[in-house]
Amino acid sequence: MVVSLRSWVANEGGKHFVLMLWLGANTWLFMKTFLLYFTGQQYHYLYKMLGLGMCISRASASVLNLNCSLVLLPMCRSLLTFVRGTHTVSSRETRRLLDKSKTFHVACGVSICIFSVVHVSAHLVNVVNFSVSYSEDFPALNLARYRGEDPKLIILTTIPGVTGLFLVLILFLMFTSSSYCVRLSNYEIFWYTHNLFIVFYVILMVHMVGGALKYQTNIEAHPPGCLTANQSGTSQQGDDLERREDEERRCGEEAHFQPHYPQTWLWVSGPLCLYCAERFYRYVRSSDPVTIVTVIRHPCDVVELRMLKKNFKARPGQYVVLNCPGVSSFENHPFTLTTCPTDNKETFGIHLRVVGDWTERFTQMLLPQPRMDLEILPTVQQRRYPKLYIDGPFGSPSEEVFNYDVSVCVAGGIGVTPFACVLHALLDGWTGFRLQRLYFVWVCRELQSFYWFAELLCALYHKLWQENRPDYFNLKLYVSQKDNLQSMCEEKYRPLTSRLLVGRPRWKLLFDEIGKNNKHKRVGVFCCGPKGISKTLHKLCNSARSSGTTFEFNKESFS
Repeated sequence: MVVSLRSWVANEGGKHFVLMLWLGANTWLFMKTFLLYFTGQQYHYLYKMLGLGMCISRASASVLNLNCSLVLLPMCRSLLTFVRGTHTVSSRETRRLLDKSKTFHVACGVSICIFSVVHVSAHLVNVVNFSVSYSEDFPALNLARYRGEDPKLIILTTIPGVTGLFLVLILFLMFTSSSYCVRLSNYEIFWYTHNLFIVFYVILMVHMVGGALKYQTNIEAHPPGCLTANQSGTSQQGDDLERREDEERRCGEEAHFQPHYPQTWLWVSGPLCLYCAERFYRYVRSSDPVTIVTVIRHPCDVVELRMLKKNFKARPGQYVVLNCPGVSSFENHPFTLTTCPTDNKETFGIHLRVVGDWTERFTQMLLPQPRMDLEILPTVQQRRYPKLYIDGPFGSPSEEVFNYDVSVCVAGGIGVTPFACVLHALLDGWTGFRLQRLYFVWVCRELQSFYWFAELLCALYHKLWQENRPDYFNLKLYVSQKDNLQSMCEEKYRPLTSRLLVGRPRWKLLFDEIGKNNKHKRVGVFCCGPKGISKTLHKLCNSARSSGTTFEFNKESFS
């Protein structure tokens, strides 16, 4: 498959440019700090004692400071949502870069882990050198109390050593629990360990208080390498000229050393305060529980939840984060809005698939099983729902569907939820957007899954026919499981029956057809589904085609 330069620049150019800037900043900061400690006169005696371990430990610390400050910014969801919604401030290219915020967060996290290993390894060498190269001439430089002190004892009896152990432990827990297999098998472990970042930053602020590495403060009065009172550079038989040179090289005073002023807080305090301010804003915004209006059970273990909250506003494609104290007070889970509030309807809704412990317990509280031992009464009792809080809404790539002349929405299974809200907006008669044609492709394993939004699809189909715009909405449904296949025989679902195909989509033929019908246009491709579909579409969007159409790939991803 031949890659088109124009398509590659449209899909990959921005993120690779940011990546190069980020790598350049890390490289420049590492080299600048390394050379400062390697050549700096104020570190002459410390370098003689510790060697390259000192330079590497400080250079890696500078990179850690940078990334510990940057890693928080992609998690400021409300700020990113505000920037995304302010079209006068952000262009479409900028908003598409914001969709990569989770990737940038992961990149910063990985770099923190890598340079932490470098930093710890260099300091282990430093601790050994502190013990072996104990300085009798400059006692203030020593971290060890005497020559040959056990390095393990030095680590366990100093503030940088003890706090460093705790930082390594927390970072190890956060890194291992962030793996895909852990998040998939037990999301709760990932959630709880990731919230250790609060403890991590508190300990990080204290880490530099001990002042293990010191620099010389009186270089002019005591040039590095000068002769002390009990030293002589010449023998007793030396001539007068050499004696005068020795006098000139003689130290004016003893060398004075002091630890560096802690600088970590200068790096992380700004992003940390910004993040804390946002979390406080989100806490206040989500403090009032929502009113659950309706709960509907759909086929294939899907539950629809309709809610109501005062002054709640959202745009199609956005998502919210749910918290149910009855299930877990600390766990929060993101769900895409399938219906947004409008001027005529204040309710909003989500569809959730029952997968995992949290969704199972939450569904049991929403739809409890009837007890067989209770007497059936003729009166109808009002259903009591659990208390539920929502945080959001937050921006996502699907918001950009309306900002293209032509958009292609590809959904796999429950991945249809971001586009359901888009379809609801079209059905409700939203205006003021660019979208002129929408291609909607929905792939499901079971036929029953299409019933989740079958009525919505049929209603939109009839609305566009009545408005004499049948070509506006191009619908294709694919069911991949052929066993026990039945048709949607109901009369009201006839528009869907004619668009239902058995098997998997032939993506290349489909994209070639869309390209021929929309020559020399920029087409937005939006995907929410399994990784296999996402990778295939990503490659197709970067490939060259004779029609001159540029497909811009947008992948749904919760941060």
